[in-house]
Amino acid sequence: MIEVVQGMLVPLCFVIGLLIGSFLNVVVWRVPRGESVVTPPSACPACGTPIRAWDNVPVVSWLVLRARCRRCRARISARYPAVELATATGFAALGWWQGATAVLPVLLILLALTVALTLIDLDVHRLPDQIVLPSYPVVVVLLLLAAWLESDGPALLRAGIGGAAMFLAYFTMRLVYPRGMGFGDVKLAGLLGLVLGWWGIGPLVVGFFGAFVLGGIWSGVLILAGKAGRASKVPFGPWMFAGAWLGLVAGDAVVAAYLDLVGL
Repeated sequence: MIEVVQGMLVPLCFVIGLLIGSFLNVVVWRVPRGESVVTPPSACPACGTPIRAWDNVPVVSWLVLRARCRRCRARISARYPAVELATATGFAALGWWQGATAVLPVLLILLALTVALTLIDLDVHRLPDQIVLPSYPVVVVLLLLAAWLESDGPALLRAGIGGAAMFLAYFTMRLVYPRGMGFGDVKLAGLLGLVLGWWGIGPLVVGFFGAFVLGGIWSGVLILAGKAGRASKVPFGPWMFAGAWLGLVAGDAVVAAYLDLVGL
């Protein structure tokens, strides 16, 4: 039975990812505008015609309709199927990496948040409370459940410490230099710290510093390319997520390599 579940997990995660990706498109469009993600039903932004169920199948409908509204023939952005495919691929990759573990749902939620908040931050330079704050109780409950199922109290303790540490670190930076750190980043930091702390000190440290290293490199590239100046504001949320994923995937290896380099 376990082998069957494991064998079906990756394709199941891919299908779920397609559906979640479709919903994330709604979230990315509506939340910054203060609109409900539940009602009204999805409609063409050009002509307002409600989108029928058979025209709302992830990726497939976009291809069948040749990227145009069935009624007004307005062009449908390629970002919609790209978000669906990216989410589905990410879900499948996480299913393959983690397997049917108790913490897999936490990683799937983190990936969904990565997609939605990255796009919103790039679009409007905000990390909406409507998404970040409700994610806290969801992640906490899932980590509590995982700790119970896996009898792993120390991991739960590390998660709590990691969440508090990252929140306080970002909060301090916000107090010291308000122009350089948005409060949305502070609230997101605590959430990422919970997840990173569960995985260990290495992922937490690399996840924290990785955001600043990767964000700094990208800012330098933009400045050298003449696309930004020293006073330009670059959304930091995407780099917080990038640092977090770097920490989760390679945190322990990076820390081990650093300690070996300095001879410790």
